[in-house]
Amino acid sequence: MGQTCVTRSEQRRMLSFFSKQLIRGGVHAEQHKAATATQPIVNNFPLPEKLYIPLQQHVGKPAEPLIRVGDKVLKGQLLAYSQGMISAPVHAPSSGIILDVNDYPAPHPSALPIRMIVLETDGDDKWIKTYPVADPFQLTPEDISLRVGAAGIVGLGGATFPTAVKLNMGRENRIDILIINGAECEPYLSCDDRLMQERPEQIIDGVRLMLHGMETENAVIAIEDNKPQAYQSMKAAALPFPHIKVIQIPTRYPMGWDRQLIRYVTGKEVPVGCRSSEIGVTIHNVGTAHAVHKAIRHGQPLVSRVVTVSGGAVTRPMNVEVPLGTLISELFNFCKVNAGQVARIVMGGPMMGDSLPHTGLPTVKATSGILALTQSELKNTNEQPCIRCASCVSVCPAGLRPLDMANNIRINQLDIAVDLGLKDCISCGCCSYICPSNIPLVQYFKYASGEVAARQQAQHKSEQTKRLIDARNARMERIAQQQREDELARIAAKAERELLKAEQEALV
Repeated sequence: MGQTCVTRSEQRRMLSFFSKQLIRGGVHAEQHKAATATQPIVNNFPLPEKLYIPLQQHVGKPAEPLIRVGDKVLKGQLLAYSQGMISAPVHAPSSGIILDVNDYPAPHPSALPIRMIVLETDGDDKWIKTYPVADPFQLTPEDISLRVGAAGIVGLGGATFPTAVKLNMGRENRIDILIINGAECEPYLSCDDRLMQERPEQIIDGVRLMLHGMETENAVIAIEDNKPQAYQSMKAAALPFPHIKVIQIPTRYPMGWDRQLIRYVTGKEVPVGCRSSEIGVTIHNVGTAHAVHKAIRHGQPLVSRVVTVSGGAVTRPMNVEVPLGTLISELFNFCKVNAGQVARIVMGGPMMGDSLPHTGLPTVKATSGILALTQSELKNTNEQPCIRCASCVSVCPAGLRPLDMANNIRINQLDIAVDLGLKDCISCGCCSYICPSNIPLVQYFKYASGEVAARQQAQHKSEQTKRLIDARNARMERIAQQQREDELARIAAKAERELLKAEQEALV
C-alpha cells in the first residue's frame, strides 16, 4: 500500500485550522508588554509606613478579625480568620502595631468603604516563627489543602477563589488534568511572565504540590507564544518531571479565560452552568503555584505579590513585589508616575480591569497590575450608531450576540437579555474593543448584570420577608387559637364547678 506524505507547510496549515476550531472569538489586542517584560522583578520596594488590609480579598465571606487596636504583630501573623467553607484568612504583610479596624475606601470603581485593618509598620519587617516542611510529599493530600487554606492563598490570576477549596474539589471529582494558566493575555501585564522567567523551579514545585494535594497525575502549563523566554525557562525546570508538560498556545485575547484554555488544551467543552471539575479538569494560575510553594516549603502565608506598574504616564514601568495593603499612591511615587498625564487609573488589565477614582486605595491579592494610562492610550468614546457589522458577534468568546443583548438592555428588557446569555458574559471587553462605532457594549452588560443581581437580591429579600410575615401570622394565629381554646376550657371548667356547687347545695 502507498504511504501518504504530509509536508511541513501542510502540517502547519492543518495545525492552524485545528487551532482556529478550538479558539472561539477573541481579538489581537496591542500588547504593550515590552516596557516591563524585559526587566527583572524589583524586590527593594520601600516598606510603607501604613498598610491598609481589607478583610475581603477573595470570593466568599470576608475574614473575621481576631486582633485588637494596639496589638503588636509580626509579619505573617494571622490577623483575621476565614468564615465558612468559601473564605480565606488574612495575615500581616509586615511587623508593626494595629492602628485601626474600620471602614476605608475599597479598591473598586465605587470606592465604597469596606472593613480593613490598618497596620503601622515598625520597619523591622520581622517574620513570625514559620514551620517549613523538608519533604512535603510525605504529607497527606488533605494536609496539603489545610496548609494552603491556612496560608490564605487564593487564585492570583484575578478570580481570587480560595485555592484550598479547589484542591479539595479536585480530589472529590477525581481530576484527570491540572492546567496551569501562564497565558497572561491582558495587555500591559507581565508579572506572570517575569515569575516564570525568574522563578520557574519554585512554580514547578508548587505545581507538583498541587498535584499531590488533588491526587492527580498530570499537569499542563500553557504559555502564550509571545513569551519565549518564560516558555524556555519553564520547559527546562519541568524536564525532570515527565508528568508535567509545558506547551505554547496562540497569543489571542482572552486566551487566559478558563473555558477557552480548557477547550484549546483538552478539546473538551465545559457545559453551561457546570464547573470544569465536572469534566475532569481544573485550572490554577502560575502565581498561585508559586504561592503554594512558599506556603508548603517555607511555611509563609500570602502576604505579598508581584504587581505590574505600567502605562504611558509611568516614567519607570516595572514589575515590583509589594506587601499587600500598599496604597497605589506609594507605588506611583516609587515608579515616578507623572500625575498630570494620568487620564485613567486601572487595577488589573485594560480589558477586564477596574477603573479607580483615585490612588488612595490599597493593593490586594487580586492586584496583578496598576496602570496609569494617558489620554492617547484610551479608546475614542464618541459613540456612533450601530452599522450592523456583527464584529461583536464574531469576537465573542462565549458565542453570544452582544448587540441584541445591548438593545434589550437599553429598553430595560433585562429578562430577554438574560435569555440571550447575559449570565454567560465574562466581561472580557472584546466586543467593545472591536466595535467600529465605539458602542460601550461591555459597560451595558456590567450594568445589566449588577441590576439583575440587585433585582434578584431584592426579590429574594421580599420573598424571605413574606415567608417571615407568613410564619409570624401563622404563629400568632396558633397563639390566638390556643388562647381561645384555653378560654373555652376555662369557661367550661367554671361552668362545671358552678354546676357541681349547685348540685351540692341542692342536696343540703
